[in-house]
Amino acid sequence: MKEGDLELLHEIAQFEDSQNMEELRMGWSWRHVRVWPATLNRLFKDSYLENVFRSNSYTGYRLSELGRAMVAGGQDKDTDGTPQNQELALPDSIFEDIIGHDDVKELLIACLMAEKPVHVLLAGPPALAKTLFLWDIERIAGEMAIWLVGSATSKAGLWDLVAERHPQVILIDELDKMNASDTAALLSMMEGGRLVRAKKGRELDLNNPLRVIAASNRLHILSPELKSRFAIRQMNPYRRPEYLTVVRGVLVRRESLDQELAGEIARRLDGLSQDVRDAVRVARLAPQLGVEKAIKLLGIGG
Repeated sequence: MKEGDLELLHEIAQFEDSQNMEELRMGWSWRHVRVWPATLNRLFKDSYLENVFRSNSYTGYRLSELGRAMVAGGQDKDTDGTPQNQELALPDSIFEDIIGHDDVKELLIACLMAEKPVHVLLAGPPALAKTLFLWDIERIAGEMAIWLVGSATSKAGLWDLVAERHPQVILIDELDKMNASDTAALLSMMEGGRLVRAKKGRELDLNNPLRVIAASNRLHILSPELKSRFAIRQMNPYRRPEYLTVVRGVLVRRESLDQELAGEIARRLDGLSQDVRDAVRVARLAPQLGVEKAIKLLGIGG
């Protein structure tokens, strides 16, 4: 059990206790409890949740007997009642949907498990496997990771996010689009895990060693100071058969599609796109629109 999971189970139990579960025969979804699907999927795999219903557009859960027992017994706490810190554990299944890039997989696993932080930047044009690597790390790390998109960092900013969440891993997509304020915070944290900031009404002085795994489409606009803090790995495009295999794996395992629909989406996108995110968008719209219309309205390949 990861840090914060017991608190999530308590919140889920409170939600279930406040509802008429007969009216939720198909279970509740992530929108009911406001917990990310990746986290719920991990709790399900750890047997704390049961899968009540699953379709292309809806996954319904409820607490399992083990989950209820954890809530009732208050396990996974120290004697003072605070959750124990958990080490980041990487299962053998990490990166299973990503074809090739074996050297990148080995590097990332080594960096995530190293005693002291080593930061990695995956570089290259869009539609590679860069985001897939970040997705997989987020899936495994759960609440121990913060996911950011450089072009849309939260309103609070990186300083406050780290102060509130105390993550072990920061995942940043589109690093080349991060604003100056957050870049300054990132430089400080990557240098030695120290984050000091004077702010109206309070001061931040944290010592929180963490690992940064980032992706960037453009290296040339990153400052030399920022690039020097990363081990930089250049990514190469997928070949056609690899792309189709990756799309099917991602849609089945992460979007809960059946093999037939996942295969249809992969075939329809063949020659139109090499971006796995396009496949995910189509998968999420297909139950309402159908695959062909979803591709057309999204303008893929147009």
